[in-house]
Amino acid sequence: MTPQRTGRVSVGEKVGPVIPWVPDQENIFRRTGFGGTFAERRKKRNKPSGGWLTSMQGKKVTVDYLVIGAGIMGIALARAIREREPSSTVTVIEKENASALHASGRNSGVLHAGFYYTGDSLKARFTRDGNRFWQDYCRQNNLPVNPCGKVVVARTPPETEGIRELKRRGDKNGVDVVIIDEKELAEIEPNARTSQIALWSPLTASVDPVAISRFMEQELIREGVRFLYRTPYKKKLEPHALVAGETTFSYQTVLNAAGLYADRIARDFGYSLETTILPFKGVYLEYVPRPDGEKPVHTNVYPVPDLGQPFLGVHFTVTVGGKVKIGPTAIPAFWRENYEGLKGFSLQDLREILGWEARLFLGNDFGFRELAIAEMQKYRKAHMARQAADLVKTLEPSRFSRWGRPGIRAQLLNRNTRSLISDFLVEGDQESVHVLNAVSPAFTASVPFARWILERYAKKTGWSRDASSD
Repeated sequence: MTPQRTGRVSVGEKVGPVIPWVPDQENIFRRTGFGGTFAERRKKRNKPSGGWLTSMQGKKVTVDYLVIGAGIMGIALARAIREREPSSTVTVIEKENASALHASGRNSGVLHAGFYYTGDSLKARFTRDGNRFWQDYCRQNNLPVNPCGKVVVARTPPETEGIRELKRRGDKNGVDVVIIDEKELAEIEPNARTSQIALWSPLTASVDPVAISRFMEQELIREGVRFLYRTPYKKKLEPHALVAGETTFSYQTVLNAAGLYADRIARDFGYSLETTILPFKGVYLEYVPRPDGEKPVHTNVYPVPDLGQPFLGVHFTVTVGGKVKIGPTAIPAFWRENYEGLKGFSLQDLREILGWEARLFLGNDFGFRELAIAEMQKYRKAHMARQAADLVKTLEPSRFSRWGRPGIRAQLLNRNTRSLISDFLVEGDQESVHVLNAVSPAFTASVPFARWILERYAKKTGWSRDASSD
């Protein structure tokens, strides 16, 4: 029987409110190998996080489900398989020596509420549900949460319509958001400023993505899921077989959650034929505290975004540890792991990605030329600070003097239309499933998104846009 290759689907259902909760942080980090201060925990993040590192090298392995990528999507997919088919064997392969070393460990740590996205999108449905799941999961497992909330402010009177549009989307998506006036805003975040009205999102929170990823990974290892590190995907062989590292894997189904490399792997299976990854580098500027410890904000403060672009603009983020940062940038990167200097350089990536960026720049598709020029200016700290200053009453720009850890957004480009794909995208059949556009807010959405993927696979309905197939 020939597998059917189809599209995507989205169906919404309303969820109740979440009561944020802050746990005993040091206890949980001792249990997950992240004891000590936040600075000490960061130093440990690149160490192997468990599983089988090299024991399978040079062997042949047979498994029911093979997951490529040990970021949060790969971990969530492995978890969803265990939920549905506890007797099935599951192996996760990862090219690095630990989990969550790329987008999953380099994102802002914000648990989004789900009001930015149109009601018919996968992002709307899974972000809303994911926010509830992660807050409950962190509470149950004593993982740290900062229930700081978020305000979206209007910098000018015309932007108030953007506030109202976000409120309409939030209401349609079943998300708790409230339009507030300037007096109410001052009670929530005294330093934030707005024109007439703002939007308050009480369910937005901050977490530690690496701690969460590795805690869930350890749960899966105890349940029998194997994690093989330093095992990069190399090539597809005959149906239901591939080579990764020095190992040949035979499988019933392979699930590709390789992030920055998902499109390239998918093409080996006949998918992602019209799409390619266009990477964007995101960097935050961190606030260096004053001697008295006072901070510019205690809540996330965001501007009204350009809803025609997938980026949210320069904003204030309050981390799970209470640090404040502004950003991020969305600078076009030249290769997939273009984090710092020439680290991770790939000539193949450079030719492919720079070629597309040159074409998009010349044609100014989806406003790429203006976007690229505007984003490059953010490399100047003073420029970034000026944009952030529009959101608050007072700011000491010189205090934002330290660049944070860069991340890369694996943004998918439709090569035919020369446009960015805004929603999550999955392609595949009964042999292979490919998660092609797991961009922000993918961390928040990961668990319900993964469950949906497995439901579609189990029903053998593919990824139809027909919502009635759910």
